[in-house]
Amino acid sequence: NGNGFGPGTGGNAGGGVYHVGGGISAPVPLNSVEAEFSDEARRAKYQGVCLIQMIVDAHGMPQDPRVVRPLGMGLDQKALEAVRKYRFKPAMKDGKTPVPVMITVEVNFRLY
Repeated sequence: NGNGFGPGTGGNAGGGVYHVGGGISAPVPLNSVEAEFSDEARRAKYQGVCLIQMIVDAHGMPQDPRVVRPLGMGLDQKALEAVRKYRFKPAMKDGKTPVPVMITVEVNFRLY
């Protein structure tokens, strides 16, 4: 597990998920869904940023989203629901081959 060679995950050789850089382009968002506020957070006028890490597969679909910086008050779940609906132009290896890539997304919760 991690960077290096051979079978496993997380490296740029031997399979697994790629990371942006070194000939790997970032996936391009085609649509991003606005995350809804939870009732609890709205009543408390609670806002902030929730960080979600996920894999964007070779078809531009989000896979395995998970919270890496939680906000609480039900907002983490709302952020996960929103990013599952995102669609991307997939990351490309050397501009030719679509590849799965690990990215981190900020979901902003702002009251206007």
